[in-house]
Amino acid sequence: MTSLLSAFHINSWSDALPFVSAFVMLAILIVSFRARAVVFCQYLERMTGIELRPADVRRAFRERGKNGVRELFLDRIIREDLKSGPLEVPEEQVTLP
Repeated sequence: MTSLLSAFHINSWSDALPFVSAFVMLAILIVSFRARAVVFCQYLERMTGIELRPADVRRAFRERGKNGVRELFLDRIIREDLKSGPLEVPEEQVTLP
C-alpha cells in the first residue's frame, strides 16, 4: 500500500511530469470532442456551401445519432435546391444506328 501511495508523491518537477502530460492530453481530448460539431459545420460549408449551426448538429446527434445528422444535412440540401427553382432537364437526343 505504501508503494502505491509513493507513486503519487510529487517531490520534484520530474515526478510531476507524467501527471502534467496526462492532464494536457485530457484537455486536448475534451477540446477535440467539443469542437467536432464546429469542424463538421466548417467542412460542410466549404464543401457544399450549406451552413449548419453546431448547436443543431449536436442536438441532432444527441437525439438520433449519425442518422439524425444525415437527415438534417439532407433536409438542408433539399431546401437549398428548392430555393434555386426547378432544374432544367435537357431533352435526350436519340441517335439511330
